[in-house]
Amino acid sequence: MKALMISKDSLLHAEIAAQGSARMPAVQLVASRNGLRDAVERQLPETPELVVLDASDIAVEEGELVDRLGKQYPTASFMLLTRDPQQDLLIRAMRAGMREVLPLPLVHRAFHEAMDRIEVAAGISPVREGKVLAFISCKGGSGATFLSTNFGYALAALADRKVLLIDLHGQFGDATLYVSDQKPAMTLSDICAQISRMDGAFLDSCLVHVASNFGVLAAADDPNRKVDMKAEHMDTILRVARQHYDFVVLDVGRQIDAISLRALDQADTIYPVLQLALPDIRDGRRLLDIFRSLGYPNERTRLIVNRYEKGGKLRLMDLEQALGADVVHTVPNDYLSATDSVNQGIPVLQLSRSSAVARSLAELVELVAARRVTESKGLFDRIFGRNEGG
Repeated sequence: MKALMISKDSLLHAEIAAQGSARMPAVQLVASRNGLRDAVERQLPETPELVVLDASDIAVEEGELVDRLGKQYPTASFMLLTRDPQQDLLIRAMRAGMREVLPLPLVHRAFHEAMDRIEVAAGISPVREGKVLAFISCKGGSGATFLSTNFGYALAALADRKVLLIDLHGQFGDATLYVSDQKPAMTLSDICAQISRMDGAFLDSCLVHVASNFGVLAAADDPNRKVDMKAEHMDTILRVARQHYDFVVLDVGRQIDAISLRALDQADTIYPVLQLALPDIRDGRRLLDIFRSLGYPNERTRLIVNRYEKGGKLRLMDLEQALGADVVHTVPNDYLSATDSVNQGIPVLQLSRSSAVARSLAELVELVAARRVTESKGLFDRIFGRNEGG
């Protein structure tokens, strides 16, 4: 969004420029004026999309200039900043179409919330209603973290969706290591400790960016920091995440605690991950019993069988009968591809795109994103239709 900044305060100009550049899409200060009269007398040849007006030093007699400014840029959105709001000036500004009024010193969260409203009103950033998908292990070692992280990457890469993965492991979560070699600068506990700052820009700044449209919020790396995390923080985080991402993927782990329970309450779909083995089936039954006792409807729970091999003594039918739930997807036992991916910290789709597990993830993306191959010219073709490289 191209913006005109009207202010004599160079520090405020730099602050707005920094906050604007951190947004997606960015707010670009393409022009500046030293005051209201300067802005009116030196009109830009092209109407800006946004005008940020510092009204701190506007005299009472300059009020009519506010009307003129509004008429000069009738299609622009306006943001009024002021240290000492004058009632007459505010009324004139509102009549001129200036709806966003923020106090100075600038509160960054308020700035970004105002920008969110401006972008929605301008049709630049439509309101998202992102879906929350929770992956949870029925038993330790089921592969839920591998699937959630690699599925998140596949969803972003193949369906061209904006995806956030949140690692909810209570301690020693390592979801980032499955898809990246970057060290997280911030973790879930850090965000909870600064929950008052929570907005889209702050959330984005805390992520490990695996791709331009796929980021990972790392789990708390210190068990002692869990004191900073409260169940209600998940409400705030997921509310903001839904507004800024098409899909929010949760790697829940195995634990059912106050934090994970609040997250599961808000999940649109829960994917229990298990293998076709008796211990997994036993633990899976216990988990589904918990979900039923919590009042989760059956249609929200969709089983995924990992490391599936046909022809075993246990059949998918046996599993479904034992758990009273349908298997929505199976992931084949592709040990070498999965192990190479985990050891290198590179998504399997990127490392070995023709592998059986990569193809299975692509099928799951099509299922979740509700996009058929024929409609999208083939999600498979986007990665599998090219020659293998290296």
